Amino acid sequence: MTAVADLDTPALVIDRARMDANIQAMADRMRTAGIALRPHFKTSKMIEVARRQREAGAVGFTCATLNEVEALLEAGYTDLFWAHAPATPAKLHRIVEANRRGRVIVGLDSIHLVRALSDQATAAGITVPVRVEIDTGLRRTGVTAEQALEVARAVATLPGVALDGVYMHEGQLASLPGDRDDLRHAGAAAAASLVAAAELIRAEGIAVPAVSVGSTPGWDSAPFVEGVTEARPGTYVFFDANQWRLGSAPLDACALHLHTTVISTVRDGEAAIDAGIKALSSDGSNRDRSFGLVVDDGGAPLEDLEFVRAYEEHGVLDGPAADTMRVGERLRILPNHACGVVNMWSRIAIVDDTDVVDMWTPVARH
Repeated sequence: MTAVADLDTPALVIDRARMDANIQAMADRMRTAGIALRPHFKTSKMIEVARRQREAGAVGFTCATLNEVEALLEAGYTDLFWAHAPATPAKLHRIVEANRRGRVIVGLDSIHLVRALSDQATAAGITVPVRVEIDTGLRRTGVTAEQALEVARAVATLPGVALDGVYMHEGQLASLPGDRDDLRHAGAAAAASLVAAAELIRAEGIAVPAVSVGSTPGWDSAPFVEGVTEARPGTYVFFDANQWRLGSAPLDACALHLHTTVISTVRDGEAAIDAGIKALSSDGSNRDRSFGLVVDDGGAPLEDLEFVRAYEEHGVLDGPAADTMRVGERLRILPNHACGVVNMWSRIAIVDDTDVVDMWTPVARH
């Protein structure tokens, strides 16, 4: 059996016990509250993780791309939600064909897309379930409650499509100032506005089965607003430095780390490592200027050391602690954003304590 210390660097490593504990804790919390759990697959992109989430009680999965949809269908998971827009002919064709293999809900926010999907689905003799996206503050995609009513009316009257519900992504919580209580308040307010949109549509006599919220920063607030039926967190499976900074999880719940090696110490107060943006992605911190959090073997932050610069295959650590480092020394980095990091890797080491017990392969990578 290989020891994790013998892995060449850079190496992306998952602590299996921590991951499994995260999966079970979230499943238990949602089950107790009567909320369906539909985790976002984009965080792990690994069938082995999806299997654990399903065994813990997930009703299905959320996908960011049609490649993820197709990978999960191939693995036998047939209750999926593609939270994106079929805005090209190729995507319209693929989402309709996906519904021949399973129940694949599609998210959209315009009557134009409803009509295009209706035409494609009707021609194929398929009915595609649809969720209308509500903008509750992120200002990325999604409509107001009043606009959602118009979209829902179109879905209700056109063939080949059926309204499954409404949804939001409260991603704005990740960039809000304030403490954890402030984030909980904002998450609950966003969910309340989603529920209000669902009620507006129901007042027209249109059924809205699902009211779906989704983010890890909002995992302990948005799902528990009365009227919400489903939660779609993703990053919770590993957590990361940004979620720790937001108070979503303690450091000892963070299951994903990059192992790296010091390669140069020629500058005072700096140490260069063998990992840059092609190992960690370029996603920055939501609270400071770092490219990741440098931690010790127990996961505690190393004092007086910041990951301040990143190139393609190099990183630069800055601070007084860098002066005591030596070439060949191994370090751990807690990534800022787990989802972006996993997408960079073709193989990830799975460890129990200090032993590598498996190697898993992310699927549907860009």
